[in-house]
Amino acid sequence: MTAIWVSSEKTPEGLVLSLEDNGTGIEAKDREHLFTRGFGKHTGLGLFLIREILSITEIGIREAGSPGKGARFEILVPEGKFRYARE
Repeated sequence: MTAIWVSSEKTPEGLVLSLEDNGTGIEAKDREHLFTRGFGKHTGLGLFLIREILSITEIGIREAGSPGKGARFEILVPEGKFRYARE
């Protein structure tokens, strides 16, 4: 991995905050367990805790990258749970 991008997009459902890299991505077999407690190379709590904390405020997270093309995490903020500064 040599680069990370952060972007946002307003959709009819809310705001999608994307964090992606140009690494090797996440293998398809690992995708279904990615947010499971205990899954991972170290303690396995990182993504599990992130999802749990975000869910308290009705915010979701998903992995939407492509294996071999990098990881892409999308944080889904529902309409009414964010605001833009006036331009």
